[in-house]
Amino acid sequence: MQKDIIVIGAGPAGFIAAGRGASQGASVTLLERNSRPGRKLLITGKGRCNFTNDTDVDGLVAGMPGNGKFLYSAFSRFDSYDLRAFFRELGVESKTERGKRVFPASGISMDVLRALVMYAKKSGARLKCNSTVKHVVARDGKVQGVIVSAVNGQAQFLRCDAVIIATGGITYKATGSTGDGFRMAKELGHNIVPPRASLIPLETIESWPRDVAGLTLRNVQATLMVDGCEVGSEFGEMLFTHFGVSGPIILSLSRAAASAMIHASPKIALEIDVKPALSHEQLDARILRDFQKHGGQTIYNSLVDLVPKHLIAIIVQEAGISPAKHVSQVTREERLLIGRTLKKLTFHVAGLRPTDEGIVTAGGVDVDEIDPSRMESRLVKGLFFAGEVIDIDGMTGGFNLQAAFSTGYIAGESAAEVR
Repeated sequence: MQKDIIVIGAGPAGFIAAGRGASQGASVTLLERNSRPGRKLLITGKGRCNFTNDTDVDGLVAGMPGNGKFLYSAFSRFDSYDLRAFFRELGVESKTERGKRVFPASGISMDVLRALVMYAKKSGARLKCNSTVKHVVARDGKVQGVIVSAVNGQAQFLRCDAVIIATGGITYKATGSTGDGFRMAKELGHNIVPPRASLIPLETIESWPRDVAGLTLRNVQATLMVDGCEVGSEFGEMLFTHFGVSGPIILSLSRAAASAMIHASPKIALEIDVKPALSHEQLDARILRDFQKHGGQTIYNSLVDLVPKHLIAIIVQEAGISPAKHVSQVTREERLLIGRTLKKLTFHVAGLRPTDEGIVTAGGVDVDEIDPSRMESRLVKGLFFAGEVIDIDGMTGGFNLQAAFSTGYIAGESAAEVR
């Protein structure tokens, strides 16, 4: 008997769920509230779409600090190698860049979206845009259908055997991520772990990061301290902005910062090791050599080979020394202070940027209420979840999109099964 499936949300999870379900013989309708599908996908990876990470199942799980173990089954059945092969068959070659980040070879996110649209349509799924699902209807613990508000505002009941909620989270609301999936799941009895933005830039108390806005630091070590205790450390690239800091390693650490802020008002600090490859002794020797090389100049002019020009004044001032001071006047203790500041440049977090600036959503449908091998609700038969609507979230580097594709693939396949 052919099953009728409705997938809510035409993002990466929704498209692959619809295509997989249709390819298994189900009659699938993919409903999208926007006039065009995949709007959030198009802006991922700065428009280049970092859709996975070139690692194995254990690496994928490790890249998802938000309930990664829940995804072990999904990743085992559809991992990053399967995903790359999937896109290759659809004509999208891929390439691996720094941090094992995988992008389409063209570097154009639209190529990924076109491939997903083609996959869903070729599989037989029907895409309907401008269709907002208001409620999922269930009776006696089983899905009956959905109530849809079409573009003309009229409500319509669509009967189905299974519903896959793939509506995303709460960030980038302009792309359609309005949190509707959380409401629908809650109406059906599911517990919703409070949604919050993750992978989000941080605002700083100190004003000096704003003075160097636009400056990128590469190959630095950032350590997040909460009430004096280390809660995370990341190596890589960061960016100073008009409000504070951003960039890959800051976004990764922001998850711990956001978690710490949920129930308290802790003192949160970021300590940046600008020269992690050098020990304190090696760095002091390097500074001494540079001072000797520029003996007749100011501290500011003598550090141009070691530190980005725009950061020199900040480093020296944080060390409590005038950048106009001549190196011949610098004491050994002052030189050591400069080195210690380079190894531990510290500023404090005032808060997170607005929720809509977060890359992904942490929180969502409680994973304890979802069968990890099928992505089916343990409470309502025929109800499935995929992607960001689930309480899962990962680091930067393609992990979150891989999770969306893997959960969508499993949800589509499971929903199509005749049981």
